[in-house]
Amino acid sequence: MQFSEVKYQPERTMQFLGSPALIRAKDGALLASFDYFDADWEKNLDSRLTDIYRSEDDGATWRQVGSLVGAFWGVFFETGGALYHISISREYGDVVIRRSEDCGFTWSVPRDEHSGILFRGGPRRQRPNYHFGGTTPVLIHNGRIYKACEDFCDERDGGFWHADAFRELVISAPEEADLLDAASWSRSNEIAFLPENCPEIAHPESGWLEGNILARPDGSLCNVMRAHLKESNRAFLLEVSSDGSEIRFDPKTGIVGFPGGASKFTIRRDPVTGLYFTLSNPIRDLRWRNARNVLTLSVSEDLRQWRELRDLLTDDTGYSEEHSAFLTGFQYTDWLFDGDDLVYLVRMAYRGARNFHDSNRLGFFRLKDFRALVK
Repeated sequence: MQFSEVKYQPERTMQFLGSPALIRAKDGALLASFDYFDADWEKNLDSRLTDIYRSEDDGATWRQVGSLVGAFWGVFFETGGALYHISISREYGDVVIRRSEDCGFTWSVPRDEHSGILFRGGPRRQRPNYHFGGTTPVLIHNGRIYKACEDFCDERDGGFWHADAFRELVISAPEEADLLDAASWSRSNEIAFLPENCPEIAHPESGWLEGNILARPDGSLCNVMRAHLKESNRAFLLEVSSDGSEIRFDPKTGIVGFPGGASKFTIRRDPVTGLYFTLSNPIRDLRWRNARNVLTLSVSEDLRQWRELRDLLTDDTGYSEEHSAFLTGFQYTDWLFDGDDLVYLVRMAYRGARNFHDSNRLGFFRLKDFRALVK
């Protein structure tokens, strides 16, 4: 398995690496982006930085080629011959988008609603306060672009988030439109998860976030989301209208088994086999319900039934099970199909991190001939 370290952040800086995003640009280079967060989340609330790294040797080595000021929780996509990076301006802020015409060396600047500010957030934590929560994918389907998004507001515990404070929505635009113009974009209704609809597996602070907009084999759209419930290894599945204007949740059919659904995951559909793949953190020991120290590849035909194929990363530090669960994390992975291989970028709390969440490394990996694992 190929591995290279894109970035190491010394723990003494008390800044940590978040939101890895990965794309292969049209010139053949691999681009990675990631942001920084602090031990004190309120410290730089109004100023967030994303760095852009580039590899011209298929991930063996990386060099920084730029930074985006006022970008957090961002993800790449490509359409119309241009590269885009869509993000939030700060922790719970504006939805902003940038365009690059030169494969990620230079980027447009979102100054107003005609140059990349798509939806404005409220002051501080007043709604609307937009959230992507790390890298969740953009879907381009039947001439339209879709992105899952959340609106968040929670004043408890000094602003520390609780899952029940997120309301889900979808933003979308015609693919041929001027994507830097806010008038090109629309947003759906927003809905909150109601624990009383699922009392047997929900608790008062249950909720959803970090959705994946996907097209089913029949072309209909859904949003598969991270789930905070009494039970581990579950995900929410919401219905999305074809024009992105409406999302719906049926508690009778909208909770599915999913390996590691309590942590962020990315799902993509393989253009060769039509199967859906994900890299996630399954919970196998209920003593460590928040553990992210195993990264696993799983597959599904229908987004409802999932099968684990292989553990890709496990903790080799020699920690006890308890210390490993507390100190090691392989999480928030973004990944791509790359011919017969699968390449993935991992936010890692590993060998020196102060806890499993506060990541000190960003690692790039390649799994060769991944389809051979599906039997």
